[in-house]
Amino acid sequence: MFDRLFGGAPQIPSANVKETWTRVSDPKSRAVLLDVREVYEYKRGHAKGAVNLPLSQLGSRVNEIPKDREVYIICASGNRSGQAVSFLKRHGYENTKNVLGGTITWQSQRLPME
Repeated sequence: MFDRLFGGAPQIPSANVKETWTRVSDPKSRAVLLDVREVYEYKRGHAKGAVNLPLSQLGSRVNEIPKDREVYIICASGNRSGQAVSFLKRHGYENTKNVLGGTITWQSQRLPME
């Protein structure tokens, strides 16, 4: 209630890793999994099917992200992906979610990696 009355920070839409995997691995879904870690981190291992677009390049490459699809954003732990979701929301992307716990949690839950 305090946040509502005094204008607290807006909530960042999020999803847990299992929910994310269910959506992005569903053949009927057009959901995208976007990994915003740097290229060297991504190359060391990433969630299966994730597309790499480093947070450091997001501003110059934002038009590569589809606005007409669900976009799940993952990083190592959830911090950079949260920043990416906030950035995309400000740029008109309505259907984006931060993957809670990031790749660290993805691996600990034994979800598919590449």
